Amino acid sequence: MTSTQRGRETPTEQRPDGRRRRRGRPTRPPRDWDREEEQLPPTDPDVPSVNISELDATPRDELIDVANDFEVENADGLPRQELIYRILQKQALKNGSIFSGGILNVVDDGFGFLRGERLRPGPNDVYVSQSQVRRFGLRSGDYVSGQVRQPKDSEKYYGLRRVETVNGLDPEAAKRRAEFDSLTAVFPNEMLRLFGSGTPNTQKEGTFVIEEELSQRMVDLVSPIGRGQRGLIVSPPKAGKTLLLKSIAHGITNNYPDIHLMILLIGERPEEVTDMKRSVTGEVIASTFDDPAEDHTRVTEAALERAKRLVEGGTDVVILMDSITRLTRAYNTAMPTSGRTLSGGVDPIALYPSKRFFGAARNIEEGGSLTIIATCLIETGSRMDDVIFEEFKGTGNMELRLVRKLAEKRMYPAIDVVGSSTRRDDLLYEEEELQQVWLMRRMAAWIEGDGGSMAEIMINQLPKTASNEEFLASMKSMAQAQIQD
Repeated sequence: MTSTQRGRETPTEQRPDGRRRRRGRPTRPPRDWDREEEQLPPTDPDVPSVNISELDATPRDELIDVANDFEVENADGLPRQELIYRILQKQALKNGSIFSGGILNVVDDGFGFLRGERLRPGPNDVYVSQSQVRRFGLRSGDYVSGQVRQPKDSEKYYGLRRVETVNGLDPEAAKRRAEFDSLTAVFPNEMLRLFGSGTPNTQKEGTFVIEEELSQRMVDLVSPIGRGQRGLIVSPPKAGKTLLLKSIAHGITNNYPDIHLMILLIGERPEEVTDMKRSVTGEVIASTFDDPAEDHTRVTEAALERAKRLVEGGTDVVILMDSITRLTRAYNTAMPTSGRTLSGGVDPIALYPSKRFFGAARNIEEGGSLTIIATCLIETGSRMDDVIFEEFKGTGNMELRLVRKLAEKRMYPAIDVVGSSTRRDDLLYEEEELQQVWLMRRMAAWIEGDGGSMAEIMINQLPKTASNEEFLASMKSMAQAQIQD
């Protein structure tokens, strides 16, 4: 018996190709999640609001004081996460408002979670519904803040009731931004001078400047960094790459407060992470060497998405990464094998995600830039590390090489002046300064060819001059004297 004989007609609809398509019964209308999320319960204005992300960052001693204010029982003996949960429970019982903010991670099913500064799943994650993601055009990496509610009986996570801000902006404004991949990439054309009038580290002892200032001045002369640079710091072990990264970070934060600085540490020692957080003013994102390889890759991808969202809003972002070698090793471990293996045991597919990360650095014609300066290890005795370096060599537009010979003499920064350079440095220097830098490089090639060391000369002579302009002028005088002789 057909559907017509049964007394009702099966609904059909017209396809684009003209054919008719049968449909089943009309389904129940989708639940109006947006309307439910916007219906906020009345709160007691006398009860102070609580922010989950702030509680996550609060030291334990202060957290216990907050718990005592909320009359949480046995606060001293509770684990940290349980302590936060009890505080939020007390807040909900008092009808106080709960706020949270975090970096959004959108999963394949369309919904997402707000996560803290570690960018990893945790018990205090906040659930963001699929309808909210669609309505406001939210993307992975957005910093979303708003009012949240306690988990219901059948739920595991806190739920975001209302989106207040997206990357510090009104949610409606965030919907109109362009996508990162559609922005136009151009050569870096504005130099980031690490040593300048804004640098506070200019304390001198006699005629000698401190080591950090020396590192900043040498980088400005040998391998200048521009907005949107994609650079490699090629270094053997114990050559001072971490100290050099720290010097670069200080130069950027002191001279360019408009730049959003991110320090990405992959497979690093825990004490190095702590030292970086205490000594650098910036967003430090880390995954230590004792974490699983999956954590290394997850944290890196989350940090990259965060940087892209900021660039889409016109912000200049700098990522200082240590190291891209350890990141590629992590992908080599975490990703399923392709059945092919390069020399050293590197799977070819493990190189693509790392190259995608490194290749995201660019100067944007429409405004904003993403600068990535990553360290790459050599001379470790591992064939895998050599293969990784060979794959990344030439992909950047700036390369700064460190040499073991100078480091063994305890001469820092141990920079290979001749082997380090920046592509299209003519777009970064002024014309007169460019000619002086090229003269310095010709002298460096001549000195190195005669068995000397230009780096040692610079380490000895730079502290005797007040600025790079004065040093370049002295090099010009030295060259003229050599010609006359």
